[in-house]
Amino acid sequence: MNDDQINPYTVIVADGTFPRHEIPLEYLKSAERIVCCDGSAENLIKAGYIPDAIVGDMDSLDQSIAGRFHDRIFRDTDQETNDLTKAVNWCSERGYTELVILGATGKREDHAIGNISLLAEYIKTVKVKMVTDTGILTAITEGSAIVSFPGQQVSVFSIDPETEITSDGLRYPLDRKKIDNWWVATLNEAKGESFSLDFSQGRVIVYLKFEE
Repeated sequence: MNDDQINPYTVIVADGTFPRHEIPLEYLKSAERIVCCDGSAENLIKAGYIPDAIVGDMDSLDQSIAGRFHDRIFRDTDQETNDLTKAVNWCSERGYTELVILGATGKREDHAIGNISLLAEYIKTVKVKMVTDTGILTAITEGSAIVSFPGQQVSVFSIDPETEITSDGLRYPLDRKKIDNWWVATLNEAKGESFSLDFSQGRVIVYLKFEE
C-alpha cells in the first residue's frame, strides 16, 4: 500500500465474498474504522473484526448480532439504493471520504457488475477504490497518471461510451479510443512503473491486477 499508510481510511465491507487475499485483508486490519453492510456483519464478526457501524435496511441482519451491536446500527429503508450505496452515503455524510470497499464481488455476477459500476457515482463525493481478491478497481473522471509495475495486467472500462481515451505506457495503446463495449480495452498490460490515460470528459474505471 502507498498513500493509505499515511492517510487514514474507512473500510466498507459489502455482502459479497469475504476477502481471502492478503492485500484486502491488510486493508481491513489497518483501517481506521470498519463499516459493514448488514448482510456482511456475520462474516466480518466471525473473522474476528468488530464493526464500527452496520448500515442497511437490516433485512438480512441476524437478530443476535442486532442485539449485540444495537448501539451501532444505522437503518436506511430507501429502496432506491442498495446497501453498499447506503454505507457510502453514511460515510460521506460524516466526513469519512477516504474509502476502501471490500467484499463487493464474488457472489452473483449482476451484483458484482452493479457494485463496480457504482464507483463512477461514488467518485463524485468521496475518494474510493474497490479491492478484491485479484486486484484493485478505481474510478477517474479526468486524465490521470496511474502507478503500476512492468507487466501488470490492466483493463479499462468507460461508463460513457462517447468518451475518447488515449493512453501512454500500455502495451496495446489507446488512441482516442471510444470504449463502446466492456471487453474493448480489457487484458492490457503496463510497460513500466506507471501509465497514463488522457480524456477530456467522462467516467472511466480502471482495474489493476495484483502481482502474482
